[in-house]
Amino acid sequence: MIRFTTLFLAFSAGPALAASGPFFSLRNTNFVVLLAFLLFVAVLVYLKVPQRLAGMLDKRAQQIKAELEEARSIREEAQAALAAQERKLKEVSSEAERLIAHAREEAELAAAQAKKELQETLKRRLQAAEEQIASAQAAALKEVRNRAVDVAIAAARDVIAAQMTAQQANKLIDEAIETVEKRLH
Repeated sequence: MIRFTTLFLAFSAGPALAASGPFFSLRNTNFVVLLAFLLFVAVLVYLKVPQRLAGMLDKRAQQIKAELEEARSIREEAQAALAAQERKLKEVSSEAERLIAHAREEAELAAAQAKKELQETLKRRLQAAEEQIASAQAAALKEVRNRAVDVAIAAARDVIAAQMTAQQANKLIDEAIETVEKRLH
């Protein structure tokens, strides 16, 4: 089909038919150019250049598909890590709630002995529980952020490494050097 279309377009070309004199003559430049073009197209088809180009494009499409699958799996891993951290955060919150409930029970039992001691003990335990909650929340958030940053950096590194040329890398290095010089002076 490609050969037929190419031949049809080559023979139906307007400028080739508009030349003066007999068309099928080696002295007619349009005819010679047409023959050279057809010979060139025939060499390309003989050397299977269109099939090779199609193969290269298919290979690149497969690479892109693999990169997308890898990015999807990294995203799923990040979501799983986030869900695990959220579960840990809920566990810590429920533990803190249990600690608060326990402190309240002890406070009610000790109310008969000393109301003043009960208030001080309750204040200390509530503060400790709140600090533990805050600490656990901060640790969980920090761990989630660190994991997300690690995943993002790894994905960005892979994407940049796959797409960056040496010239782009050199340009980024030069820009970084200029920025450092400006900040130091």
